[in-house]
Amino acid sequence: MKWPGFRRTAERTGRGIALLILLALTAAALYPTALTLAGSFMAENEIASSFAALGDGEGFVQLRWIPDRVTLSQYYTVLIGKPQFLLMFWNSVKITVPIIAGQVVVASLAAYAFALLRFRGREPLFFVYLVTMLMPFQVTLVPNFIMADKLGLLDSYASIILPGIFSAFGVFLLRQFMMVIPRSYVEAARMDGASHLYVFARIVLPMCGTGVAALAMLVFIDNWNMVEQPLVFLHDAVKQPLSVYLSAISEEARGIAFAASALYMLPPLLVALYAEKYLVEGIQLSGMKG
Repeated sequence: MKWPGFRRTAERTGRGIALLILLALTAAALYPTALTLAGSFMAENEIASSFAALGDGEGFVQLRWIPDRVTLSQYYTVLIGKPQFLLMFWNSVKITVPIIAGQVVVASLAAYAFALLRFRGREPLFFVYLVTMLMPFQVTLVPNFIMADKLGLLDSYASIILPGIFSAFGVFLLRQFMMVIPRSYVEAARMDGASHLYVFARIVLPMCGTGVAALAMLVFIDNWNMVEQPLVFLHDAVKQPLSVYLSAISEEARGIAFAASALYMLPPLLVALYAEKYLVEGIQLSGMKG
């Protein structure tokens, strides 16, 4: 009779330990975000004193989570005083939004072909897609640069947007999602005379709304934070996105960097809060059938 009680106690203890571990990991993950938000409301001299130990390498950094005097001067500088920050922010939008739209269209059409159409060489071709997905983008950076140079697309957003649209990950994700759709729906529509475009637009795509939302969210987060591609393909500093500026923070303008970082992470944060359920459900459903 003692074993059931001991087992329940052990289970509660295990859940408590797991909860503490998850809380610790959550705190570690949110630590940089909280530090960025706190620093964005501090004066420049307070930030310099808080991070003084980083420069001399002696002692510990005395981080302050609550500013001694809250100031909005950094936000004024970013939003009004120096409009180039807003310009770089909109440059990020100009790059990211077309990639999202293009990749959703291309990936959904290709996924429909791989999941619901029968043609010779379908499986080997899809295997090639998987191989390209496993390669890091640094491997294809040089070929993309050469191709953009041959086409005269260097120093234009098209040199970044076009390679971003044709990504194998979106095809893989939506293909797995469409494999869950009963093939009888498509066959019944085809027997009634519906074209493949009608089946795709009216039957398949509405049933893949969660997967499309998950793909759009992942593509947004991935391309919103890009740094290497703009540095390689864009030579004009006026066209650079804000992520490039944030990757080269100067010690003389840490307060401005904190404020710009806080504004820059606001769109991904809002997208994550709004579309979290679509991301979780889309990924779960995409793994139901391979």
